[in-house]
Parts: sequence; structure tokens; C-alpha cells
Amino acid sequence: MVKNIMIVGVGGQGALLASKTLGQVLLDAGYDVKVSEVHGMSQRGGSVVTYVRYGDKVYSPIIDKGEADFIVSFELLEAARYMEYLKADGHIIVNTQQIDPMPVITGAAQYPENLVEKMKAAGCNVDALDCLSLAEQAGTAKSVNIVLMGLLSKYMDFPKEAWLAAIEKLVKPQFLEMNKKAFELGCNA
Repeated sequence: MVKNIMIVGVGGQGALLASKTLGQVLLDAGYDVKVSEVHGMSQRGGSVVTYVRYGDKVYSPIIDKGEADFIVSFELLEAARYMEYLKADGHIIVNTQQIDPMPVITGAAQYPENLVEKMKAAGCNVDALDCLSLAEQAGTAKSVNIVLMGLLSKYMDFPKEAWLAAIEKLVKPQFLEMNKKAFELGCNA
């Protein structure tokens, strides 16, 4: 049985570290893991998507519409943009932060309102949390990615120690304690 997780966000938010952390937890648990990065204009604040698939044997890194068990989103609009990829019983885990895309910045469009309510009305299971505030509480706004991994960990059957071990392997020593605190805050939210 293959499980599918999409990590979506805006360039520069740390989606890469989030997917590497998740991938490390899954590899350490003995799963076959495929991670595929699909970059948009990531250097320009554009949409960034990472697919993480795991199971006994995974043949393709790509997730099709209606296949994602989880969508982990760094930003509300990105969660709404990709919700058609979610399985009927899947979960969207989303940071409630709003980052204006270029059409909103230029005034050509307005940022959609009530996105969490709209996703729930569409039948999605949504766990929305202000991860930015928790990241700042941990010591840096840049740890939103690890707060989100903490939130995701509540839905997965891997011990907290496995997540912390993955963070220790991937995060530079000077940022380790902040990221561990960020994980704990997401885990306990």
C-alpha cells in the first residue's frame, strides 16, 4: 500500500527541508521512498510542489489528482490550489499565513477570502494552524516548515524520536534547538 503526501508552498519557505525531513523519517522506518520536486518560479515567490510517496515498493514519484493522503501547505491559497489532488478521506494540513501572489501584488486580482471554510465546504478535512506564530515562538519565522512537520506527525504512526532524529541529521547544529522546539510546538498544537 503506497501513501502519498504533497508539500506545497511558495518559493523560499523551506519546502525542500520539509520533504527531506519527511523522507528521512520514512527511509529510517524501512520504506521505499520516492521524492520528486516540481519547482515553479520558486526564486520569484512562485508555487513550489514536492511529492513524497512511500510504501513497500514505490514505482513512480508522481501523485495524480485524487491520490494524496495528505497535502501539507505553507500557505492558504496553495492549499486551495491543490485540493483536487486530495483523496476523499485525505487531510489538508495548512499554515493560515497568506502570501500575496503576483496578480494580487499588482492589483490585477484579490486574495480569495474564507479559504479554510471553502475547502471544508468542498468536503476536505482541514487542519489549519497559524504556524508562523509558532515558528516565531520557536525562535525564527523560517521554521514554519518544521512546525508543519510536527503537525503532520500527529497523523502518522512514527514516534516523535524518529522525527527528531531526522531533524538532527538534516539541520545545521546552530539551528537544531530552534527546529526541535518548532517541531514540538507543531506536534503539541
